[in-house]
Amino acid sequence: VQLQASGGGLVQPGGSLRLSCAASGRTSREYTMGWFRQAPGQEREFVAGIRWNDGNTLYADSVKGRFTISREYAKNTVNLQMDRMKSEDTAVYYCAGTSRSLIKSSFRAPHEYNYWGQGTLVTVSS
Repeated sequence: VQLQASGGGLVQPGGSLRLSCAASGRTSREYTMGWFRQAPGQEREFVAGIRWNDGNTLYADSVKGRFTISREYAKNTVNLQMDRMKSEDTAVYYCAGTSRSLIKSSFRAPHEYNYWGQGTLVTVSS
């Protein structure tokens, strides 16, 4: 499975940006997708996750109410809509996937994902 992330860029504080992650290869309907991010000098952190078969989602507290993760079946794509963005959202964002239907408590764990896309840089600045 290959993951291709897109949609990063520069946005002003309070603005919006939409990231997409397209999966190709031997995909299935029994997998979990997630978004992680890594700011300079910091560890990679969980942002949001979605279970493909039932659409269950989980968000980091720092983005809850501002970010929305969603899936598009026909395109094998997961999107991350980011609204009311803050300077602390600045990071390289990575999409990740696993061909397992994870329990929600496992969404946050990077080691649960065995496919990773290339990072896409998101900069929130005026």
